[in-house]
Amino acid sequence: MPDKRRSLASTFTGYCVLIFFALVFLYPFVVQIATSFKTEPDAAAHALSPIPDPLTTGGYEQVFVNTDLPLWLGNSLLVTVVVTVGRVFLDSMAGYALARLRFAGRRALFSAIVAVIAVPGVVLFIPKFLVLNQLGIYDSYTALILPVIADAAGVFIMKQFFESIPVTVEEAARVDGAGVFRTFWSIVLPMARPALLTLTIISFQGTWNEFPHSLVAVQDPALFTLPRGLADLVSGSLGKGTQYPLKLGAALLATIPVAIVFVVFQRYFVRGANEGAEKG
Repeated sequence: MPDKRRSLASTFTGYCVLIFFALVFLYPFVVQIATSFKTEPDAAAHALSPIPDPLTTGGYEQVFVNTDLPLWLGNSLLVTVVVTVGRVFLDSMAGYALARLRFAGRRALFSAIVAVIAVPGVVLFIPKFLVLNQLGIYDSYTALILPVIADAAGVFIMKQFFESIPVTVEEAARVDGAGVFRTFWSIVLPMARPALLTLTIISFQGTWNEFPHSLVAVQDPALFTLPRGLADLVSGSLGKGTQYPLKLGAALLATIPVAIVFVVFQRYFVRGANEGAEKG
């Protein structure tokens, strides 16, 4: 009986700790939603209150009237879709080549890719700007897309997954007359669905939220993506007041597409992972 009481007390304490940290984690998001529905004076006077008084949608109306949010959304959507598709395709091909093809310098190339993952992105700001400028693509959609259309982390993820697939599957395909690319495209790639979905989620979220690269790639406001446009708002581009409802409303609208994509793809990712585990 004492052991049962101690177990119940331990479980209760554990749940209390988890609930506490969950509330700490969620409260800023709750405040963001509430503030987006507040008036400017209410947001300034009661910044941490989770209850708007009075409730208003004026902040969202100002987002579409006083900012270029639709333009930023369009730019972000274009760049994110192109980069995500490019990363999934190019990273998977590079990962398969490193996992299965035997060529001189393969290990050295993979070591270089792993080393790139460890390099902080901030140290590449100036070199990236100089390269974009010298190539004549600075301040263009090409500058937003081309330098990030493939990434080392995606290549690493795909290589590790491809190495877990039995070689006998590919050998059987080659016996039937399939070439290297046909084997990769028709046999191996469909089996890599869990890794592909993982890479899709990571690429979409990372590109949609990408700010440092857009900072060094473009200067024209017509090319601003959502993170760059929101940073412009936060820096006071409107020129009056704190504009908390407007800023947080715009930030909330920016998070909705990422949340939707994550929820939808997470379901398929879990299903694909379970299928992969059953096959294994």
